[in-house]
Amino acid sequence: MPTVATFEIEYLQYLGPDGRLVRDDLPEFAQDRNNLVELLKQMLLVRSFDTKAVALQRTGKLGTYASCLGHEATHIGIGSAMQYDDVFAPSYREYGAQIVRGVKPREILMYWGGDERGNDFSGPPHDYSWCVPIGTQNLHAAGAALAFKLRGEPRVAVACVGDGGSSKTDTYAAINSAGAYTLPFIQCIINNQWAISVPRSAQTGAKTLAQKGIAGGLDCLQVDGNDIIAVRAAMDHALKRARNGHGGSVLEFVTYRLSDHTTADDARRYRGDEEVKAAWEREPMSRLRTFLINEKVWSEKQEAAWKEECNALSDIEVNAYLETKVQPVEAMFDYLYGDMPHDVAAQRADALKWEGR
Repeated sequence: MPTVATFEIEYLQYLGPDGRLVRDDLPEFAQDRNNLVELLKQMLLVRSFDTKAVALQRTGKLGTYASCLGHEATHIGIGSAMQYDDVFAPSYREYGAQIVRGVKPREILMYWGGDERGNDFSGPPHDYSWCVPIGTQNLHAAGAALAFKLRGEPRVAVACVGDGGSSKTDTYAAINSAGAYTLPFIQCIINNQWAISVPRSAQTGAKTLAQKGIAGGLDCLQVDGNDIIAVRAAMDHALKRARNGHGGSVLEFVTYRLSDHTTADDARRYRGDEEVKAAWEREPMSRLRTFLINEKVWSEKQEAAWKEECNALSDIEVNAYLETKVQPVEAMFDYLYGDMPHDVAAQRADALKWEGR
């Protein structure tokens, strides 16, 4: 029988786990080592914030929190590549991308602390808020991308979803729409190997998650998500394609969730210590640090000083969150309807009565 089509999924990596280059054709931004130093500093800041957020939850000062430990290169790489007027549709873990785009850590804490004012965050007002329902943000981003195309605006919509969420019909529908209408849309699949307690091997029969974009006609690439040079290069290329009218992309960033799924989870119940130990040897911070130290543009002394600064900055954000006055209980009712229904008004009255008690 004749072959009507063939496909390949390429893999992009520049920095190996040992911090050495695996290819010499570095993208332009990485040829200036100072750019890489700045990216490392942003990654260290996010890890400092993440550590403090987990500590807040453990001491009862924050609700359930989804740690981003191990995802720093993927998240910072995505956010740093985007333009201000692009639209970002995150799930619930991409704090690094959001912080790079101007969201304040205190606002992230407010959201996880149960205060919806955290969703009225700083940074681009057109970015979407955190999305806990799995995969629905991809459809929102595809809709934004369609609007950009209809208006003739050189903007791109970027959505993030996990490996588990990539199996949702929402993700497939967004990919199909992006291909059918040649939309400026990038579907980032952050493959951290675990959909809560379900391993990557049990989620799909596909050899890669990047290939899920092939049926939609999108450009597909698998990327070492622990290599920030590769992440940023992949995003730069995909954004340029989309902005110039060449359509969307599916980028699979292969990384690892070094923490529990959320603070309500205990990953020790379903994955072994050896697996996690091996993942720590591939984590994003150490390889970039090693590379920059070998290039003599970074040092342990510089890192120690920056970590102190990161801790101080994180403390400022934590204190700002803790000092934020709690909204009155009626706030959950007063801004939901223009004309409050009788049953909601009755609930409001009950809530005020119980608060008085």
